[in-house]
Amino acid sequence: MRQVFLSTTTQFKEIDHMESGSWINLINPTQSESIEVANEFNIDISDLRAPLDLEEMSRVTIEDDYTLIIVDVPITEERNNKIYYVTIPLGIILTDDVIITTCQENIPLLDVFVQRRLRNFYTFMRSRFVFQILYRNAELYLTALRSIDRKSDQIETVLLEAPRNEELIELMELEKTIVYFKASLKTNERVVRKLTSSSSTIKKYLEDEDLLEDTLIETQQAIEMADIYGNILRSMTDTFASIISNNQNNIMKTLALVTIVMSIPTMIFSAYGMNFKNNDMPLNGEPHAFWIIIAIAFAMSLSMTLYLIHKKLF
Repeated sequence: MRQVFLSTTTQFKEIDHMESGSWINLINPTQSESIEVANEFNIDISDLRAPLDLEEMSRVTIEDDYTLIIVDVPITEERNNKIYYVTIPLGIILTDDVIITTCQENIPLLDVFVQRRLRNFYTFMRSRFVFQILYRNAELYLTALRSIDRKSDQIETVLLEAPRNEELIELMELEKTIVYFKASLKTNERVVRKLTSSSSTIKKYLEDEDLLEDTLIETQQAIEMADIYGNILRSMTDTFASIISNNQNNIMKTLALVTIVMSIPTMIFSAYGMNFKNNDMPLNGEPHAFWIIIAIAFAMSLSMTLYLIHKKLF
């Protein structure tokens, strides 16, 4: 799908043709759409379609007629009937006439621009637009990390009441998300650093320098938060896995002790349950032998139970 937006100092609108100063937003474009845009602005088709590869790394490529910037952006996806975060590449191509964004999915990052909810946003201010996208992306990472932290707190509350495998699996999914975030944020940081360096060919004004500096700070903060939350999730997963294992061991120990206690009356009743002709079993012939044997078995089981309790095994 292809969308073309154009803004002036007074309005922002979607148009049906590509012109100078516009923003071309490609969402999982077809091969023909990509070829049309590539031919129009003299862009290598492989660079235009590179961000559609989910394994593409963040980078900056400078060509004669354009600059390609690829960064990883956070989105949500459903796994195991729950919503988790993943990252996908977003390509930003800056030419002398237009700015082009291309991605495999319609991402929340660009919604704030499409819906014109950002101040000082104009499609004809191309370099400023690029830096605004990068800053907004860093903010989304911070928001996603805070969401992950709140989710981990909820899981911790549930696990403290009754540790279960389902919550441990959910913690593992969150930990996996943090790993993806850390890898993406580190490559994004390298992109921002390259853009802030003096060797960058993108024209920057004083306000743009401040915006890029803020973007770098936000990205570094997100990396630090990912490190902290990752360590917390890792230790939390290990702790609750140990608790579940310990609880299982306690259950098995209790069952073993109950088996030992119950084996005493079982042996007594088994002996008296044998049929011997003219046997000389103790208490044979006593009028209350049944109840006496029951009492003896109960007393021996009680004694064994008190002994195990004294040894703090129960």
